[in-house]
Amino acid sequence: MSLEGVELARRCLAFADNKKASEPVLLDLRGVGGASDFFLIVSGDSEPHLKAIAGEVERGVREECGRRPFRVSGNSTSQWVILDYGDVLVHVMHTQKRRFYRLEDLWGDAARLEV
Repeated sequence: MSLEGVELARRCLAFADNKKASEPVLLDLRGVGGASDFFLIVSGDSEPHLKAIAGEVERGVREECGRRPFRVSGNSTSQWVILDYGDVLVHVMHTQKRRFYRLEDLWGDAARLEV
């Protein structure tokens, strides 16, 4: 099943939740313009945790939705991994790095969807 948009973002959230990702935020950027239609931002507490979350999202989307990311930026060592599905960007960030960059605040005009 090929999913897009908010449905894909919600599946990504479910896969991240499989690995106990914390503090999920789903932003709808369609009304404010951005690099994609939706940002999913989740946190992890260690490099292995970040790697597990990103790996689970990538595996789940590939197996259940038939999609691969166009690009994967960063890695668990950099404490920030971005999975780019075009219409959805999944940000997997170390808790401390997330507090520093505050992506939710940078995109404060975007609608927050219930997670």
